[in-house]
Amino acid sequence: MNSEQLAWKIRRHGIEMTHVSGGSHVGAILSVADIMAVLYADILKYDCNNPEWEDRDRFILSKGHAGASVYAALAEEGFFDTKELLTHYANGSRLSGHVSHHVPGVDLSTGSLGHGLSVGTGMAYAFKKDNKDNKVFVVIGDGECNEGAVWEAALFANHFRLNNLVAVVDHNHMQSMDFNENTLEIESLAEKWRAFGWNVVEIDGNNHTELKEAFKTVEKMSKQESHKPSVIVANTVKGCGVKYMQNDILWHYRFPHDGWEYDCAVSDLHLIKPDGVDDPYTPNGIVGGAKPSKDDDIYNDHTFSYTWNTSYSEKMRRVSAKSGTDEKVHKVTEEDK
Repeated sequence: MNSEQLAWKIRRHGIEMTHVSGGSHVGAILSVADIMAVLYADILKYDCNNPEWEDRDRFILSKGHAGASVYAALAEEGFFDTKELLTHYANGSRLSGHVSHHVPGVDLSTGSLGHGLSVGTGMAYAFKKDNKDNKVFVVIGDGECNEGAVWEAALFANHFRLNNLVAVVDHNHMQSMDFNENTLEIESLAEKWRAFGWNVVEIDGNNHTELKEAFKTVEKMSKQESHKPSVIVANTVKGCGVKYMQNDILWHYRFPHDGWEYDCAVSDLHLIKPDGVDDPYTPNGIVGGAKPSKDDDIYNDHTFSYTWNTSYSEKMRRVSAKSGTDEKVHKVTEEDK
C-alpha cells in the first residue's frame, strides 16, 4: 500500500472510529493523516510481526489525542486486525482515546502534551550512547509547542547533537478553541526552531511529495558536520479531506453524528479516494445520503475569539446569581446586550 492509499484509509478509519465511539479529535486525525501515512509507508523501519524488534526505529505520536491515526496506520500495516479499530474508546478496549503503549507498535503512551519530544530525545540520546543506528521520530502539535518542556528538549537535543532525532510539527494552525495566533502567538515557528539550533524544513504537510522530499532532506542534513537534530514544520489543514470540517475548531471536539455529518464526511472522502483502495465500511459510498439544511450548524466560525461575547458573560453571571444555574440560557437577544 502506498502512502496516498494509506492516508485515505487512515482518514476513513478515523471517521468511522469517532462516529461509532462518539470520540473527539477527528479534525486532528485528518490533519495528521498524511504525515502518518508517509512515515509508515516510506520512512520508519519496523517489523509488524516483531513489534519489539531492537533495531526498529522509534516513533512517538506526542499529540496523543489524534491516536486513532496511529491505530489505523498500525492496523493497516499488519500489527493487529483492522476489525479491532471499531473498539476505539470502548470500555475495556486497549485502543484508548489517547495513545496507549499496550497496543503493538506503540512505544509510548501519550496525551499529556509536551512529553513526547522529551522522551524521544532521551531515546535518541541512549542510542547515541550505545552506538546504535536507530532513529527516533516524534510528531508533535503546533499548540503543543506552547509547552516549555518542548523547548527544554529542543535545547538538550541540539547540545548533544542528536542527529538521529527528527521532529515533525503538525502545524494545522489551530488548537484548543481557536487559531494558534489567537491563543498564544507562535509564529515564526520555523525561526524559533532554527534559533534552538535545529535543522528546519518547512513544507505543505498534506502533500506527499513534499513530505517525502523533506524526510530525504533532513536525512542529508543530519549527516553534515554540525550533526544537528532536525524538524519538519508541516503546514496542514485541520480536518483535511472533509470540506465542512476544514479549519473549523468545532471538529477538535465534536464527532460525526448520524445524518448529514456522517454521510457528508464519507461522501467527501469518496470524492478523493485513490485507485486501489477499498472502503471496508461503505464500499460504494453513501448513495442519497443526508444533506445539511439551512438551519444546520455548518460553515460557521466556532472559534473562541469569534463566539465569545462579554455581554453574554455578564448575562450568564446575572442569571446564575438569581437561579444558581445557567442551563436555561442558550441565546442572547439584542435586549440582553
